[in-house]
Amino acid sequence: MSEVLVSIKCMVYNHEPYLRQCLDGFVMQKTDFAFEAIVHDDASTDNSATIIREYEEKYPNIIKPIYETENQYSKRNGSLRRIMDDAIAPSSIYIAVCEGDDYWTDPYKLQKQVDYMEAHPDCSLVCSRTAMYSEKQKRIIGEKYWYNHNQKLKTKEIIRRGGGAIPTVSVIYRKEIKDYYPEYCKRCATGDHPLQLMSAVKGYVFYLNDLTCVYRVHNSQSWIGRQKRRVADTARLKTLHSIIDMLKGFAKDYPQYRHALKDRIAMYILNELPNRYENETALDAFKESFKNEIKEFRPWWRIDLYLRTTRIPVLKKYYFYANRIYCKYRSRIIRY
Repeated sequence: MSEVLVSIKCMVYNHEPYLRQCLDGFVMQKTDFAFEAIVHDDASTDNSATIIREYEEKYPNIIKPIYETENQYSKRNGSLRRIMDDAIAPSSIYIAVCEGDDYWTDPYKLQKQVDYMEAHPDCSLVCSRTAMYSEKQKRIIGEKYWYNHNQKLKTKEIIRRGGGAIPTVSVIYRKEIKDYYPEYCKRCATGDHPLQLMSAVKGYVFYLNDLTCVYRVHNSQSWIGRQKRRVADTARLKTLHSIIDMLKGFAKDYPQYRHALKDRIAMYILNELPNRYENETALDAFKESFKNEIKEFRPWWRIDLYLRTTRIPVLKKYYFYANRIYCKYRSRIIRY
């Protein structure tokens, strides 16, 4: 048997309704190299583990399962990431990522991405065009893409668009990129954002304009769906601070991107503000928690913060309706 060149990292938790579609995307890949799929079931309470065992028996050379008896994600101590990394084959050079509720549609996805990276050793990460499937509407509602052609992505553009601009399901990267990780990357609560930034500053990110995969949105069992959004409790604030500390770490180590990173911090704080219409106390606690970062906002970010948090009835009403119109319009746009 050939040595594994690509390892796929697949995290599963209660993904029973979607998991077969995800695993089918792995086993249908047509490549001229060996690859493995490390499928980690995080103590699911549904039949996810049973489905994984079925595929393990049928495709033992591809499906490499990990079955947990205790949920690792809830520990929030990095154990989930360490367990996955330790399972990667020593011979593996590239890592692809796909969570159990997303799936690949192109049988040549891995081959196309690896071919490019093999021919371009300075490329750290390749992403691709991605369809978005709404669990609420039960249909494809749009696509995430950067250009209408293959293109190297500019580092400042990656910074300003944030971690969500590159769908993780589309990503393949060089395993060695994580050898460069400083502590602020390792401590970050999210894995995709520091990976994208490090890939951009240590090499470059390439965009493949082929539709290769589907990202499932409006799903309560996804990583994002399991986050407590727009609240100011201790767990959420800890997560936000870890992300902002990561961005500040990059700003210090890579000063040529300092302004772009500071703008990204401002955008992140503004976008994560608790819902002021429901809980003024939570809003005050949030602002107090990030007062040092807010002091460094540029003038236009301060104006935006004022409008988002104003308690003047007329301005509050105006901004509320203007923001609703903006969000409704934005949801119709397929380019991000």
